[in-house]
Amino acid sequence: MPNQDSARKSLRQTKKRAARNKTRREAYRSAIKQAVKAAQSGAQEDAKKFAAVAQKALDKAAKTRVLNRKTAARKLSRLMKRVNAKAK
Repeated sequence: MPNQDSARKSLRQTKKRAARNKTRREAYRSAIKQAVKAAQSGAQEDAKKFAAVAQKALDKAAKTRVLNRKTAARKLSRLMKRVNAKAK
C-alpha cells in the first residue's frame, strides 16, 4: 500500500481508469465476436447490425485511448471484410 496521500490518490485513480478501460475493451471485443459469429452462420442482417455496434464500440475505445485509432480502424476494416465476404 502507498504511504503518501498523493500515491494513495494515484492508486484510486488508476483502479477507476483500469475498470473503465476494461469495460470499453470488453465491449468492442464482444461486439466483434458477435458480428463474426453472425457472419459465419449466414445471418447477414444480424451481422450488419452487430458490425455497426462493433464500429461504435471501436470508435469509443479509440476516442478514449483504450485503443490506438489506427488499430481500431484496422480491426474495423478486417471485420467489415469478413461480414461483406459472406454477403457475396
